[in-house]
Amino acid sequence: MGSPAVSVLMPFKNTDRFISVALESLVSQTMADFEVIMVDDGSSDNSRRIALDFCKRDARFKLFEGGRGLISSLNEGLSVARGKWIARFDSDDICHPERLAMQLMTAGNNGESTVVSCRVRSFPHSEVSSGFRQYEEWINNLESPEEMEHSLFIESPVPHPTAFYSRAAVIGAGGYRNLGLPEDYELWLRLWSLGFKYVRVPRTLLAWRERTDRFSRISSMYSLTSFYKVKALYLEHVPCLQSKRVFVAGTGQTARRLGKHIQRQGFRIEAFLSPGPVQKGRELRGRPVLSIFQWKSDKGLPIIVASRKPGARAAIREYLEGEGLLNWVDFVLCS
Repeated sequence: MGSPAVSVLMPFKNTDRFISVALESLVSQTMADFEVIMVDDGSSDNSRRIALDFCKRDARFKLFEGGRGLISSLNEGLSVARGKWIARFDSDDICHPERLAMQLMTAGNNGESTVVSCRVRSFPHSEVSSGFRQYEEWINNLESPEEMEHSLFIESPVPHPTAFYSRAAVIGAGGYRNLGLPEDYELWLRLWSLGFKYVRVPRTLLAWRERTDRFSRISSMYSLTSFYKVKALYLEHVPCLQSKRVFVAGTGQTARRLGKHIQRQGFRIEAFLSPGPVQKGRELRGRPVLSIFQWKSDKGLPIIVASRKPGARAAIREYLEGEGLLNWVDFVLCS
């Protein structure tokens, strides 16, 4: 029996309310050449029984034991998968019937050093906050590889359950790492640092379920601090930041916390930049705070834009571009 083109990698734990609908959406795919690798991460509800029922119905569905946590389950799934390509999927989401076919075609056209994503639609409406809807809109509007690359340090531009990638390439890059950090975002940054590019199919191919008890909502791996740490690990791979001497645009909590972690990675912050007047002698994390007007006379170093305040990042970018600076050449957007 030959290997399938695609292995759907789906760890699960205690999702018996949703898993049947998720798996039925795979049965409904327009392409048939795939397998589903279901890794049970220690379920105590009826999820395992439902998964076994699908195995009995359809030989493409295969159940494996996990139980040592999400990252272990993901790596276990990678090790037993037989497909050239991996389609990540979560057991509470729903795939569009054309998802696998469209991502496979896009991956084949772009090569193995590519991660393919797609547009998403969050549901149910009652659970989706306005802030999360804004994140969804931001994701969906990033389409070109350049847009996705230049947004890597703002937020993750690839929702994990939309990811489609080469199994061999990701295993070769070290698979998923247990660093106490967001495992998917760390992987995307690591792959990018190794030369991978990101592509999005401009179609909504995943219904992304929002839940207050979702793992990324309750685990410290996905805290803001964890995101600052993982960004700090990879910022030096941005070409304009390789000297590790920078200005940081921002003086709020984001700039302070990100500043702490980039300093720990060996960055020298020449100064923090404030949009307004600054009291003489003010410092932040042992470095001077300058008004943007003082900075204008000393533009020799790149800038890390660090703000989560609504509208601030866009305003800072507009100002810097008005000064003749270029994104990813003279400054990097980060939050």
